[in-house]
Amino acid sequence: MEPRAPHEDRRQAPAAFAAGALIGTLGGLIGLGGAEFRLPVLIGLFGFAALEAVILNKAISLVVVAAALPFRSGAVPLAEIAANWPVVATLLAGSLAGAWSGAGWATRLPSPTLHRVLASLLVLIAGVLLFGHDPGPGAGMPDGPWRVLAAVAAGFAIGVVAALMGVAGGELLIPAIVLIFGADIKLAGSLSLAISLPTMLVAFARYSQDRSFSVLRRNLRFLLVMAAGSVAGAAAGGLMLGAVPDRVLLPLLAAILVISAVKVWRHR
Repeated sequence: MEPRAPHEDRRQAPAAFAAGALIGTLGGLIGLGGAEFRLPVLIGLFGFAALEAVILNKAISLVVVAAALPFRSGAVPLAEIAANWPVVATLLAGSLAGAWSGAGWATRLPSPTLHRVLASLLVLIAGVLLFGHDPGPGAGMPDGPWRVLAAVAAGFAIGVVAALMGVAGGELLIPAIVLIFGADIKLAGSLSLAISLPTMLVAFARYSQDRSFSVLRRNLRFLLVMAAGSVAGAAAGGLMLGAVPDRVLLPLLAAILVISAVKVWRHR
């Protein structure tokens, strides 16, 4: 049974902006864009079909990531990101292929199956928030072919997940960069943005070949308003970064994702 068509009165600008701002703030509090929380809201609150919600989420995530890159340049100079180009290039080698593959799979999955896949990935992200959000400084893997293979494989898997959910993938990229390359958490956050942007563009290009891509044209005002709210919320959350202890915030956000996953799984 396909999801019912969403009601236009539930997509009014104030609701879209408020939802985007709240989600952006939640993400900003832990240094992410909040797309993981936006996806179930697009499906459950605003009534979009699963694939349409993924495409809208991807478009909004692109705006948020593009805005976040210059914001972070004060903490991590662009020259430092450029100096770590091997990290970016190695992960991109896998993530670009993964993004194209993941977007292709999403367009072919029946809607009920896609709901279940998305629900399962939300639970995965909840687990990463609890156990892998800030892995701390580490030595990383020794330089050599095994590290390259691990980075390409991790990049591919993250690209698939990011494309399927319409997210930037920072919640997975940051632990991968820290554990594989031994980067500090602040640098890993900026490197993840440099990897996410081209990865999302590839998934976006693949989604543009599907007829569901027309959801962007039909809901352009909704998209722009929610994107504006998401950017504002992410900026506000970033300013409050660390205001709520991680031992309180991360379990709460993980619980929200698990509850959202149950609702997405059951959605009709």
